[in-house]
Amino acid sequence: MSQNTQGNHSDKNVGHDNAGSEQLRPLFSYPRYWAECFGTAPYLPTTRAEMDALGWDSCDIIIVTADAYVDHPSFGMAVIGRMLEAQGFRVGIIAQPAWDSAEPFKILGEPNLFFGVTGGNMDSLINRYTADLRIRTDDAYTPHGEAGKRPDRSVIVYSQRCREAYYDTPIVIGGIEASLRRIAQYDYWSDKVRKSVLIDSNADILLYGNAERAIVELAHEIAAGKNISELTTIRGTAFVRDQLPEGWTEIDSTRIDWPSRIDALPNPYDMKDPEGQSCASDSAPEADSANPVRIIPMPLQRKHALDHTSTYIRLPSYNKVRNDPALYAHASRVLHQESNPHNAHVLVQKHDTKEVWVNPPPIPLTTEEMDGVFDLPYQRRPHPSYGNAKIPAYDMIKTSVNIMRGCFGGCTFCSITEHEGRIIQSRSEESVLREIEKIRDQVPGFTGTISDLGGPTANMYRLNCKSEQIQKNCRRLSCVYPTICQHLETDHRHTTQLYRKARAIPGIKRVAIASGLRYDLALRDPEYVEELVTHHVGGYLKIAPEHSEENTLSKMMKPSISSYDEFKEMFDRFSKKAGKVQYLIPYFIAAHPGTENEDMLNLGLWLKKNRFKPDQVQTFYPSPMALATAMYHSGKNPLKKVTYKSEKVSIVRQIEQRRIQKAFLRYHDEKNWPLLRQALRDMGRADMIGDGPHQLVPAEKAERRVRPVKAKAGKPAARKPRRR
Repeated sequence: MSQNTQGNHSDKNVGHDNAGSEQLRPLFSYPRYWAECFGTAPYLPTTRAEMDALGWDSCDIIIVTADAYVDHPSFGMAVIGRMLEAQGFRVGIIAQPAWDSAEPFKILGEPNLFFGVTGGNMDSLINRYTADLRIRTDDAYTPHGEAGKRPDRSVIVYSQRCREAYYDTPIVIGGIEASLRRIAQYDYWSDKVRKSVLIDSNADILLYGNAERAIVELAHEIAAGKNISELTTIRGTAFVRDQLPEGWTEIDSTRIDWPSRIDALPNPYDMKDPEGQSCASDSAPEADSANPVRIIPMPLQRKHALDHTSTYIRLPSYNKVRNDPALYAHASRVLHQESNPHNAHVLVQKHDTKEVWVNPPPIPLTTEEMDGVFDLPYQRRPHPSYGNAKIPAYDMIKTSVNIMRGCFGGCTFCSITEHEGRIIQSRSEESVLREIEKIRDQVPGFTGTISDLGGPTANMYRLNCKSEQIQKNCRRLSCVYPTICQHLETDHRHTTQLYRKARAIPGIKRVAIASGLRYDLALRDPEYVEELVTHHVGGYLKIAPEHSEENTLSKMMKPSISSYDEFKEMFDRFSKKAGKVQYLIPYFIAAHPGTENEDMLNLGLWLKKNRFKPDQVQTFYPSPMALATAMYHSGKNPLKKVTYKSEKVSIVRQIEQRRIQKAFLRYHDEKNWPLLRQALRDMGRADMIGDGPHQLVPAEKAERRVRPVKAKAGKPAARKPRRR
């Protein structure tokens, strides 16, 4: 079934929570599909023989994944597979198939309902290439860490092969690779703007973000006999239409040179019309028979009383954003402002003659639903067909526990917020403790150490907005930048209590915290910091200030380096109180948009002053859909209103220049000294070359043999050999 079959439906009930039109259905409330009689599979089958052993003649749903099949709640294919199994469906897995023909996609037969295609836990291109576009020599999600077991752009390739194998079978794409490509996006690897992955993959529908709600509703609707082209109102989905439905109002965002502010926002918590009145001269045209959609320019949207359930925002078309970087940055800004599931609009973007329709984000799971997802009968191990082969990603997380989802930090270079959302979804304490006991009892060779209690961040567990109404109306891109929001709950008592209970479980000797710590948030709760430092730091704690210079930090939406200094003082004080010698390991990024070489020099001097000699350092990696990627591509700052004359952002594009900026982070490595010396000379900062405490790199040996001696009055300075 082609993705071009989406018809001209009058979809007025997309379901916007703030409009009161949506009746949220609990995740586990659906009547189970008839195939529940087959029971729970020990592992989801990957071969016909396994299907025969289960008594199956066919699969209802087949998941094709670019990762090795690991039956663990940290692996997407296992979560979606077990979730669908709990609804009564028979689910098979095709993991890392050869893609040179359609035959490997037929090994389980034709699915009764649909194929589900995912690129895995990690984007296939980021998985294969470094930030400098060098090919990686390993793949952590493959047995033995072997590289080359997945194609570039896995979602597109797998979808095309599924279509070739069974042309009429619906194809549903999801996972982070598809999620971050739901609209036209800048592609770092080809250095151009690509179409929505829906167009290139020929898939029928895309599920973005955490997709449990969408996949369950979709599966039950198709099982009930609905055509996939009819499923146009499910949250967290995107699809292609030939025509737009009638009766909708369009907010036009296709220009950035409107006479008034294009997307100026009022107080993000204001629940009233900020204009307070409408202007007859600004009224928008009503729909007519030739144009069934009423169109309102974006700057005038607040002058009109709009039905949120039948209003969409038109983004600049693919052709426009491909040819106009400023329009690309503007489209990125609009998309990120429409990320709150409680007030987001439908987004529409034309791709040639097709319309890509993106429904609002999914409503976050409740604590009870999160518990249900993590309590599913995972084996917590790789599929037995891999034998004793090591799968590095599994070894890394097999004794870790994910306690929450989402991140309200909004860092511009990070894809977590774009994928999982800004609203924190937390498990119950009881569910987390049960999983720790399962690890203790089920993981072979368990030594008593839980390697992590965390998630996207270590310390956002059960932290959310104090007001449900304010949260539903908020459009801030971050709850902690430029300052921590006054409406944000910052009391870490639930996390502290969870740590204490986890340590008390019999057989648990130690609970480490390996997830990234949002230290500006932790400063609000010294009791939490003391608990962390005293019991959960094994000598080193990794944190990510990312940079020292405000010029760069403001483009990252990260706090000032002074917050790091304040946290370090607290960390050292509590470490000393606990009688421990412990260290912070800070992470930094080079070549981020907005970073000049002078900024990197200052960061290098900061590192030297603080006696840090980083071994592992990062270069900015422009991932699809991130705000920092929009900066990288456009040279504009989408954190502010975008116009052709708006703020320009300095960008480091050339590989050699990116390597220079990275070298500043490893100023102590003598292999980098020649590169840094030349860079400093080019910057007019040769004064930073030398052996002084305030200089960055030593002079070349020839320069160091002699040093000038202060001359006496009336006599030239003499030189003498330097003592060694």
